[in-house]
Amino acid sequence: MDKRFYITTAIDYVNGAPHLGHAYEKVVADVIARARRSLGQSVFFLTGLDEHGQKVQQAAHDLGQSPQAYCDDLAVQWSSFVQSLGLSHDDFVRTTDARHQHIVVALLNRLHATGHFYKSAYRGFYSVKEETFLTEKDRNPDGSWDPQWGVVQELVEENWYFKLGEHQSWLVEYLEKNPEFVQPTNRRNEVLGFLRSQKLEDLCISRPSSRLSWGIPLPFDPGYVTYVWFDALVNYFSIPAALGDPAALAPLGSPAPAGSSLSVWPADIHLIGKDILKFHAVYWPIMLHALGAPLPKTILVHGWWQKDGAKLSKSTGNVVDPLAIIGEWGLDAFRYYVVRELGIGPDGNWTDDGFRVRYNSELANGLGNLLNRAVNMLNKYRAGVVPSPSRTLAAEATAVVEKTRACYLANDPQGALIAAWELVNRANLFVEETKPFHLAKDPAQSELLDSVLYNLVESCRILAVLVQPVMPATADKIFAQLKVCGEASDWKQSAWGGLAQGHQVGAPIPLFPRKDLAPK
Repeated sequence: MDKRFYITTAIDYVNGAPHLGHAYEKVVADVIARARRSLGQSVFFLTGLDEHGQKVQQAAHDLGQSPQAYCDDLAVQWSSFVQSLGLSHDDFVRTTDARHQHIVVALLNRLHATGHFYKSAYRGFYSVKEETFLTEKDRNPDGSWDPQWGVVQELVEENWYFKLGEHQSWLVEYLEKNPEFVQPTNRRNEVLGFLRSQKLEDLCISRPSSRLSWGIPLPFDPGYVTYVWFDALVNYFSIPAALGDPAALAPLGSPAPAGSSLSVWPADIHLIGKDILKFHAVYWPIMLHALGAPLPKTILVHGWWQKDGAKLSKSTGNVVDPLAIIGEWGLDAFRYYVVRELGIGPDGNWTDDGFRVRYNSELANGLGNLLNRAVNMLNKYRAGVVPSPSRTLAAEATAVVEKTRACYLANDPQGALIAAWELVNRANLFVEETKPFHLAKDPAQSELLDSVLYNLVESCRILAVLVQPVMPATADKIFAQLKVCGEASDWKQSAWGGLAQGHQVGAPIPLFPRKDLAPK
């Protein structure tokens, strides 16, 4: 039973509307998933929703709804958002799902039975907004609390704690020995710096049900519900376990069902934003280590988007609506821009002018124009019939294919697009160098014209394969215009020489109609 390549996004908290950051993370995960499938790997791609916690309970109360009804309504909106991004996910988790809650309860029981939890009184401060306990170290030098925490309450209450601190030295050693565990390197260094400079406090994993009822009850103490992050992180593990993956069920002491054929755990990539690094690179590996479960291979951390150099903010109106962009420019153009503009790691800056420039120069004038010219000239000069194969651009195209493939395997979608555009630019330059419209006027140049036309349409066919993970609909349109058999999602199609002599192509249809709009 071969293990599938397993990639996850963070699950989104339902108490808010989807925004550019959510869209970016999901698209990047989808590109990585599609690329791996294209390269012949079996993939399992999980995304979903985090639906428990105080903020949801309060928002539902304010609307006069039950928390479950409130979540059900929002789940429809979020599910629609996911569909609008063209994701190829294999499963969609909601933390209110019975299958998820069943595994969370099993995990809690296991950790409790093996002595990893204790009950203790607590006096301190609590951020309602972030649903987390604070210490004096979180205060500003003047004693105030940073606005990010919202309203901070002083609390005195008993809770259950997870012995996080006793695993600190193990985690430091693990991070040192496994540099690929947190990527990029600066994020790994951030985690190591935190762990080497601060004592890791034990983690409060419960909330009294008298204060918070909207959560998974602790199975060993029903007067409490599970802390929302302890519940949410388990989603990556709970879905493989619920689907019968032996590697996820064994640490829970549960046998895999007879005939189970799913092999997913451990995750190959958890794709997350930099703001939730501590939860994923500190809490989560220690939870799994205490359980005796294999750890994920890589926590891949991306940056945040700004707009016009300022923080995205609904209150100031400085927002980007992904659905509006998709409605105006098309899904593939949106996917292309966010992947091409922002590599995984740094922060990015959305500008409407930048989007417009990339659309017109790289999509309309670049890839779109190349296909349009190639198909148009083949129809005009050879009645759409592919001439005998030629290898003038074969070596350069093959080098681009290998470079693009290496980027996809390195989980670098931006690099893959940069590499692919080397062939877009080379093929467009080839038109200028050879001037096929002049060659067509000279019967003595017929053989050379055949060679030029072959190299152009074959480059377009290969480009469809290279861009397919990012722009699947565009890749399919290229294959449709060329009337190519097979799928653009099969990397084997990227080998030079796939177009046979005598093959009939279709009519040219613009991939990316130019939008000559005045700057807004």
